Amino acid sequence: MKKIQHYVTGQWLEGKEEGTPVYDAITGDVISNIAIEGLDIPEILHYGRTKGGEVLRKMTFQERGNMLKKLALYLTKRKDAFYELSYRTGATKVDSWIDIEGGFGNLFANASLRKLFPNQSYHVEGDAIDLSRGGRFMAHHIMVPKKGVAVHINAFNFPVWGMLEKCAVNWMAGVPAVVLPAPSSSYLAEAVAREIVASGILPEGALQIINGTVRTILDTVESQDVVTFTGSATTGRILKAHPRIIQEAVPFTMEADSLNAAILGEDAVPGTAEFDLFVKEVRKEMTVKCGQKCTAIRRIIVPENVVEDVQIALGKALDKVIIGDPRLKEVRMGSLISKEQVDAVRDSVQDIAKEAQIVYGSLDKIETVGADAKKGAFMSPILLRADHPFENNAIHEREAFGPVSTIMPYKNLDEAILLAQMGKGSLVSSIATNDDKIAKDYVINAASHHGRILVLNRESAKESTGHGSPLPALVHGGPGRAGGGEEMGGMRGIKHYLQRTAIQGSPTTLTEITGIYQPNSKYKEAEQHPFKYHWEDIQPGMSLKTHKRTFTDTDIINFANLTWDHFYAHTDITSLDGSIFEKRTAHGYFIIAAAAGLFVYPNKGPVSANYGLEECRFLRPLYHNDTVYVRLTCKQKVDRDVASAEHPSGIVKWFVEVFDAEDELVAIATILTMVQKNQTTFVEMTESKVSECLNKLTLNTKPGWGTLTPQHLLEHLEYTYRIASGEIQDFEVATPEKILEKVHNTLYNYNKMPRDYDFPLREKSEMHKLKHDNIETAKARFLEARENYLAFFKENPEAKIKNAVFGEMNKYEWYLMERKHLNHHFEQFGLL
Repeated sequence: MKKIQHYVTGQWLEGKEEGTPVYDAITGDVISNIAIEGLDIPEILHYGRTKGGEVLRKMTFQERGNMLKKLALYLTKRKDAFYELSYRTGATKVDSWIDIEGGFGNLFANASLRKLFPNQSYHVEGDAIDLSRGGRFMAHHIMVPKKGVAVHINAFNFPVWGMLEKCAVNWMAGVPAVVLPAPSSSYLAEAVAREIVASGILPEGALQIINGTVRTILDTVESQDVVTFTGSATTGRILKAHPRIIQEAVPFTMEADSLNAAILGEDAVPGTAEFDLFVKEVRKEMTVKCGQKCTAIRRIIVPENVVEDVQIALGKALDKVIIGDPRLKEVRMGSLISKEQVDAVRDSVQDIAKEAQIVYGSLDKIETVGADAKKGAFMSPILLRADHPFENNAIHEREAFGPVSTIMPYKNLDEAILLAQMGKGSLVSSIATNDDKIAKDYVINAASHHGRILVLNRESAKESTGHGSPLPALVHGGPGRAGGGEEMGGMRGIKHYLQRTAIQGSPTTLTEITGIYQPNSKYKEAEQHPFKYHWEDIQPGMSLKTHKRTFTDTDIINFANLTWDHFYAHTDITSLDGSIFEKRTAHGYFIIAAAAGLFVYPNKGPVSANYGLEECRFLRPLYHNDTVYVRLTCKQKVDRDVASAEHPSGIVKWFVEVFDAEDELVAIATILTMVQKNQTTFVEMTESKVSECLNKLTLNTKPGWGTLTPQHLLEHLEYTYRIASGEIQDFEVATPEKILEKVHNTLYNYNKMPRDYDFPLREKSEMHKLKHDNIETAKARFLEARENYLAFFKENPEAKIKNAVFGEMNKYEWYLMERKHLNHHFEQFGLL
């Protein structure tokens, strides 16, 4: 029998014993066995901390984010194979989409968070704290990656999402992971892990996966590790009390089963949009993933006068749910994960039914389509009703982890809130109401017991992500019974894997440590105007002191007339009595504009645009005849992705200090500029450089790759120049329209052309046939075609000429294309 394997210490291994069988949830067939005997757990954890951790910790947040994005794209291209395996877990196409593509979505979402972190391997949190009167002693907080591993003990219901929603966060923080999927669905997690390993995108050791239950996994965890657990509250409490967790003070995050409640507002009577939305949402949460969701609705809390209406409406909605083989289009609910889970859910329902009544469904009968109900782990949706919810403990304490939910009544909103709180802590709650006062009262009073609350109404319904969908940007977790932990939540989630440390010292020292200029730090006088430097060459603390300017009455009046800002302090000096102003006052934004006039470098250079203003404060009024100067200092650099038609660039935050003639600080601001990165990839193809390369090219010159001969190369380049000059245009653009813009924009990046690229006009241009008698003639025709191209755009600077790959291109874009193309081929033949 085939065994599910584990990826540990850089290799795929399987356990030594025969193992435990894992079954197909639909057919009951054995898929494989799981065995873990022989795995060296202490060595696995050590391998992650050292091999994977050392590389991840050195990467910047931008590098980690781009790594996640690349991995997400890689996995998305291979998603179809995962769907076929997912069906064997009992999941429908929709269920599988949530698990598989929802998991990939977590990679994308966390990758985008790189933009919120500094361009370094650690995070600088919050604002600086001044600890002295003289401004020479201060503090800040930094957050560095923990030097351990993240141990993720996962549940069976979402083998892909459950793995990636956690790993995306720890990888983004710079911490490796050891993942332990639940055995019953581990074959799907294994398949995804195989693709991740095969991609080579992650550093070795960043991901290890142990497919099975390892009872000794916590025996050797260390204080720098982080443990997360998703599963039953009972198991979670046992793990959380492990002596090693307590001894080493290991952070332990638990996300446990919770009895999530959905409340129908008193205004949402039958016939309203909210009533219908509520019924639809409950039906969905009962049947998606066959109810095996930690966020599923377990308690349906409705006004006592509409209990019957809700019961009938839900029954009708559930009647439409077709159960069976999840591969079939008409099937809306598959099966539970295993026969053991069916038994567990039945036991829970029977306990709840001692104090509540089953009003829909049966524990004994089930109709299926395309599958044998006896062989698979199928179960009917079960709807219970508890008319005395304050006297019934089971409905608030016992979770049936399947397609099961209980209706219960409330008399007023206070009772609804109290019933929701009787779950003793839940991951999520929702309320369907079109009355914002009801919504506010419920949210404020129920929030203490819930990790997330959804307000559902007709306004939000079309775009709502629903009751049961945790989102990467929002916290996922809950108090009390739900585990008391948090996952995801954007930057919040990443910080769980970082160590926060307060640092103290002088502003100059803290500037060096944080990579962010701190006020009162020593300036690093720039050797030339800072706007002349490319992004890579600008460093925090680099500074420029400007010349001085005196504000006149005329300046202030002219600015008022230009902007229509005729506030009395600027234009009516007879109205200053009783105000804070002594005489005609300069506009605050005139001060900023004048400051820009003092520090801006007028000539074209690497600074390509003003990107925004982050903070601006005026410390005292400036009056006519006041003289000022400016200190412009690089505060921070932030990398950015460029996907549009622009050259690679980053953002520079400049700290602007405006001083008066007595050197008193009168205004501060942080402005942002977009600064181009230095292009060092390509050699400029000047006439002399082209001639130099041609002189090196002989019949005996061999290419470093590809099959072109020197003369084939020259004739190919001649042909492309004839396209560029508009002489040859009888062809269609080969790039599909839907990606043409994206491909076109790559002209502006600094990436080399791929070596294995296949010229789309190869056949049309008859590249394999030589057209000239010898190489010298080919050189002459190449230079002639290039001269014609240059002459054409000199005479027609606004022209756009079609390219077979990039579509229509203007003069500048053909220049970029020529530079890339000639560098590519001249490098191919060793001419550069």
